[in-house]
Amino acid sequence: MPPDRNPSDSSFEDAACDAARAGGEVLRSRFRQTPGLLVEAKGLHDFVTDVDREAEAAVVGYLKGRFPDHAVLAEEGHRDPPAASFRWIVDPLDGTTNYIHGVGTFAVSVALEDRSGLLAAAIYDPIREEMFHASRSGGARMNGRIIRCSRPASLDEALIATGFPFRELARIDRYLEVFEKFVRGSAGLRRAGSAALDLAYTACGRYDGFWEIGLCRWDVAAGALLVLEAGGIVTDVGGADRYLETGDIVAAGPDMHRAMLPLMGSLRR
Repeated sequence: MPPDRNPSDSSFEDAACDAARAGGEVLRSRFRQTPGLLVEAKGLHDFVTDVDREAEAAVVGYLKGRFPDHAVLAEEGHRDPPAASFRWIVDPLDGTTNYIHGVGTFAVSVALEDRSGLLAAAIYDPIREEMFHASRSGGARMNGRIIRCSRPASLDEALIATGFPFRELARIDRYLEVFEKFVRGSAGLRRAGSAALDLAYTACGRYDGFWEIGLCRWDVAAGALLVLEAGGIVTDVGGADRYLETGDIVAAGPDMHRAMLPLMGSLRR
């Protein structure tokens, strides 16, 4: 353990991993059982299944059993009042559309925030058995090994991840303007369908940067802490730190973030 790592933060990080793993076991056990899935539409191109809810119950049940005084904000319905000193932010299945179609790119995302900001995080990919985890001032790791953001020489050598803004169709024309800039200016764009994994992959250097608009707090909280603790920068599209509130995010190592941010002009609110 690094000498500046707070033992209590490490304990919270371990708890985030355990909670994410509990949800991941549910996802793995039901994966590719398509005839047995109960699928509902929450909105346009936004789906929820009984597996989402079962995984959320596993994650929240673990957290409530271990930290009964902590609040929980979870995507599929568990919404405690945000008055507690600690609040867990849970996405039990990030990549539901992939999951429904049998595409093995999805994850459980668990983050903890206190009154000073993000404190601990875990993103678990149950198919590849990869656990990405971090705590504030404690660094970022994958399966216990330290990870760092990449440092490509320039944007035209960079592989960038994004996501399509199905919740922000009113801004789709402006999104496509920025999309074209990255198509022309980078080595490639990827849209895998899980913002949590996009951020985890940015933290470990598989992607050189990530940007998206119209996300929710549970989509980005854990991944943002991973990138920050891996030496990166996370902002909204205007360069401010309000990404948890706006749902617009730009994440990368310092040099790449500086290269990406000017391309976001048309998306600034």
